[in-house]
Amino acid sequence: MSSAPSEPNSTPSAPEPALGRPADANAIERGRSFDAKEFLATLTEAPGVYRMLDAADMVLYVGKAKNLKKRVSTYFQKTQQSPRIALMLQQVARVDTTATRSEAEALILENTLIKKLTPKYNILFRDDKSYPYIMLSGDTFPQLAFHRGSFDKKAQYFGPFPNGYAVRESIQMLQKTFLLRTCENAVFAHRSRPCLMHQIKRCKAPCVGFISAEDYAADVRMAELFLRGRHGEVIEKLTARMQDAAEDMHFEEAAALRDQVRALQAVLHRQYVSSTGEEDVDILAIVATLGELCVNLAMVRGGLHLGDRAFFPRSGAGDIGTTEALVAFITQHYLEHPPPVRLIVALDVAEECTAVFAGKKVRVGLPRNEMERAWLGMAEQNAQLAVAARSQSRIRTGSRLDSLREALELAEPPARIECFDISHTMGEGTVASCVVCVDGAMKKGDYRRFNIAGIQPGDDYAAMRQVLERRYGKVASGEAVAPDLILIDGGKGQHRIARDVLTELGLDYLLSIGIAKGEERKPGLETLFVHGRDEPLQLTPDHPGFHLIQEVRDEAHRFAIAGHRARRAKVRGRSTLEDVAGVGPARRRSLLAHFGGLDGVKAATVDDLCRVEGISRKLAEDIFKELH
Repeated sequence: MSSAPSEPNSTPSAPEPALGRPADANAIERGRSFDAKEFLATLTEAPGVYRMLDAADMVLYVGKAKNLKKRVSTYFQKTQQSPRIALMLQQVARVDTTATRSEAEALILENTLIKKLTPKYNILFRDDKSYPYIMLSGDTFPQLAFHRGSFDKKAQYFGPFPNGYAVRESIQMLQKTFLLRTCENAVFAHRSRPCLMHQIKRCKAPCVGFISAEDYAADVRMAELFLRGRHGEVIEKLTARMQDAAEDMHFEEAAALRDQVRALQAVLHRQYVSSTGEEDVDILAIVATLGELCVNLAMVRGGLHLGDRAFFPRSGAGDIGTTEALVAFITQHYLEHPPPVRLIVALDVAEECTAVFAGKKVRVGLPRNEMERAWLGMAEQNAQLAVAARSQSRIRTGSRLDSLREALELAEPPARIECFDISHTMGEGTVASCVVCVDGAMKKGDYRRFNIAGIQPGDDYAAMRQVLERRYGKVASGEAVAPDLILIDGGKGQHRIARDVLTELGLDYLLSIGIAKGEERKPGLETLFVHGRDEPLQLTPDHPGFHLIQEVRDEAHRFAIAGHRARRAKVRGRSTLEDVAGVGPARRRSLLAHFGGLDGVKAATVDDLCRVEGISRKLAEDIFKELH
């Protein structure tokens, strides 16, 4: 939404507003000491967003207000502020404001600015848009599928689910019960006989006409009702159909419907402790312990408890209050994800969340009964466990980094570790991976894959040289950050290539290690070739620093293999007909259907090709030439 600038404070000659820069005349001129009294006297009472900046124009805090003048005044009139806010106010050199037309607009703008500017004193939770959904595609015979990412308007989506496991378990149950297809459209369109899923009674094979579009649509409608939480209605309809089939003496159909009813009842029986009238509910617990603050989100959809997920602020909790943190999480999370009809919360924050759910039928409140209190108790327990696990992981990570520092005789533990590996099949589809470990934890956002080309197939040395030149050429030019330690998944030869590349780029000061596989490639027997050491380093299998090296190396190996397989499959899955000019998807399908596959097309003569609808003699000659 666009925001309307405050007319009383607008200045015609003001520069174009930008993030972190003055939005209007309320911005105090740089270099002047901040005069709160003078500033507040000119401040509008409209709703909007305010940004507090320091002398270096760094944004310290972003907030929203129903009334800008009243809200900002509280910072400078209160005598007792929390230590965090008091420290922030000592650094404030300027306050910028942007008036909006409504509090809802202010809320959206505030959330956008917090994520864009990441202010030091705001509570910012990890922005996770990767929630999985169940999708029913918009095809004539809809596909049941796992989905992440953007939505297609023609499809239906059910969720979100807290994790992929919950989605896959639900899809498996729906497959067993309603026998909907899960195959991709490319596979579905080219089937000539039923696949294995039909043979094991997981699909009714609509691809080969074993079920009509009307009957399949009825199964899809039942799956939709179940996914929307209308379980009782689904069981009643299936039971009625079963009885009708039995009365008509269609006993096989009746038996199949009976099995469907039993399967659904079994699922609901396993989940009976989560029943809440088949409504959608989110349970939000928050704990502050061991110097950590954690919000735990548990999801109930259609009366089924789907699991939960813990969230931590990006920065340390410091003296942040639990109420403030919970409101921040709700604001950020539900502006990105659709809310359920009810939120069960650990603290009474209904009033603070009014603007978040403006225009939506969402009820926010404390637990109302014993079951909801039990849910909240479980969510709080899981939050406590998540904090304890995070704390233990940090202790373990610090121990491993210290052990590695001692083993390598470094002054400081390596904060950033990068590891490289090469993957190919007999020289085909060579891919190099670079994975990154920061402060002992894998940082997947910095992972990179490199498609290797222009080398002799199977030449791992040339592949390693190419990937290192591409990666560290950017470091040498100042375009990328340099690591503290480089790991090369390979022995002396690979490590020597790495050292040559680093020397040529003027990065010889970087520390590197070649990891040679042990006898019979057994884990724990690897030999480390450390730059600057004459003799190889052999750490004991139980050495914590060695475990960290193994973990990073294994992740590089996994990432490289996944990239290689994807590249290989893309090449192998490509039809040679795609290289013929004038042969698009429709003609390609006609040729394959007419001759029963690519081998049949290859065996055809030019005259045979001409008999296919849409294939001229010239095009037939081009196809024949391309395939021979």
